[in-house]
Amino acid sequence: MKNILAIDTCTEVCSVSLYAQSRKISRFVKDVTKSSSLILPLCDEVLDEAGLSVEALDLIVYTKGPGAFTGVRMCVSVVQGMSLAFDIPTLGFSTLAVVGYGASQKFNTDKIAICLDARMNEVYWGVYDNNQLVDETILKPEFAPQLGAEYVGVGTGWGAYQQALSQATGIDNYQSDFYPKAQNLIDMALRHISHNQPLDDDLPLPTYLRNNVAKKSLK
Repeated sequence: MKNILAIDTCTEVCSVSLYAQSRKISRFVKDVTKSSSLILPLCDEVLDEAGLSVEALDLIVYTKGPGAFTGVRMCVSVVQGMSLAFDIPTLGFSTLAVVGYGASQKFNTDKIAICLDARMNEVYWGVYDNNQLVDETILKPEFAPQLGAEYVGVGTGWGAYQQALSQATGIDNYQSDFYPKAQNLIDMALRHISHNQPLDDDLPLPTYLRNNVAKKSLK
């Protein structure tokens, strides 16, 4: 794969990274209202800097959720549009896996507890252990599993529900301002390809862990 574009808008941050000529060109936006709306201009920026067009892409990598509803839809919609318009293969990763991978590189450990604030007194939860995401789910902070002090906690959920999570998990080392980054998506994609794993065959689709359906009462 010569040219790979990575996109993430699934949380309160937005990032894009382009892998071309064995180097990354990246953009990361935080603390901007509706940052997901910046995704197309950011894609244009990195492509222009590399002197490439969308047609030159060999692969589009993206976060597919879980995360903020609008951000997840925006990310997947942009990927769908590019992929269908220019017949570009895609590869989606869980938002939790991207956060876990980034944390494992920063903290040099394979024991990561990812926790993103899902609102409504719930969190998106997952464990990144031995380079694999396991136990991806949505739960109440007080019901998080006991893991122990050897794990590092990352994600916005640790800031929102610090006490409940620490008591439930036994984790006292955490960083709440830790976010997914598109440049880590590039690394994950390259590793995926090097292991001869397949790309996505189906249309890019979002991952929603919360499935609340409003029901109309019958009388």
